[in-house]
Amino acid sequence: QVQLVESGGGLVQPGGSLRLSCAASGIIFSMYRMGWYRQAPGKQRELVATITRGGSTAYADSVKGRFTISRDNAKTTVYLQMNSLKPEDTAVYYCNANSAVRDFWGQGTQVTVSS
Repeated sequence: QVQLVESGGGLVQPGGSLRLSCAASGIIFSMYRMGWYRQAPGKQRELVATITRGGSTAYADSVKGRFTISRDNAKTTVYLQMNSLKPEDTAVYYCNANSAVRDFWGQGTQVTVSS
């Protein structure tokens, strides 16, 4: 059974930081491109950041320079370090594991940026 379990969300003030984690099980983690997506109320789910099997990263323009995605294949975990958070970063953040033929999602973790 494949599981992607996100953690680390919460309430933070503007300018603050959070670190999200996504622990994967039931997959050969090193064979998957991992990603973080987010969905704000009333909006479509959007890509935040991805990291390939080889460690190459890509980011949405809105988070470049503020967010960093990383992975630890030994721990089968992907991280999203979020700095300089803004109210517009408020959303449910989802972890994604993607290969050429399979695609899995976590349940999501809420991030709220508010004073």
